[in-house]
Amino acid sequence: MNRAEIRRRILAENDAAAAALKRRFDEAGTLVVDLVSAPGSGKTSLLEATARHLPFGWRRGAIVGDIATEMDADRLRDAGFAAYQIVTGGACHLDARLVTEAVEHTPFPDLDVLFLENVGNLVCPASYTLGEDFKVVLLSVTEGTDKPFKYPAIFRKAALTVITKTDLLPHVDFDVETVVQQVRTLNPEAAVLLTSAATGQGIDLWCERLTTALAAKGGIVAAVAG
Repeated sequence: MNRAEIRRRILAENDAAAAALKRRFDEAGTLVVDLVSAPGSGKTSLLEATARHLPFGWRRGAIVGDIATEMDADRLRDAGFAAYQIVTGGACHLDARLVTEAVEHTPFPDLDVLFLENVGNLVCPASYTLGEDFKVVLLSVTEGTDKPFKYPAIFRKAALTVITKTDLLPHVDFDVETVVQQVRTLNPEAAVLLTSAATGQGIDLWCERLTTALAAKGGIVAAVAG
């Protein structure tokens, strides 16, 4: 079996496990969001800000992927998430098998929303579905304007691009309009949202999107989350 055949087999096995996860999450009415970014783009900070702005009563959880340490999961627990850390030990992405093991071996309560905070990487996570309802790619203004065209796969697959750390725009060379054009070229259906966890810019709009997505899924809290 050559390398291409091995990759196809791995992805097929992952897709089957992801489909089983999706059925499980759909039956539970849990909205699942896969967050992908380069290291340091602000995934954990976005979730901490999310916890402060979500409608009262949302049951929220997170599965966090990192090569080492439980620091991000600890931060999310402090923010009120039911959080589980996956330490990959070198793997550059989460896969459906790892998520399945986390779900089956963690006493998560019934959740309205589950965030999958993927390993910091814009390449590998693009190939793996995790049973999510949609992918979100984060891009901080400190990373430069060229990233969508340099890493097209994840920007094509993400339903939403969240530009983070916008409070730093006066201090960096980052052209928002150019980035938006690149994203729309790669995925005309994608939405783009500007946020700052430090100032709160865009966080209410982000939470509104989550509320709308949960309502569309028939989530139990969404009906009263207004």
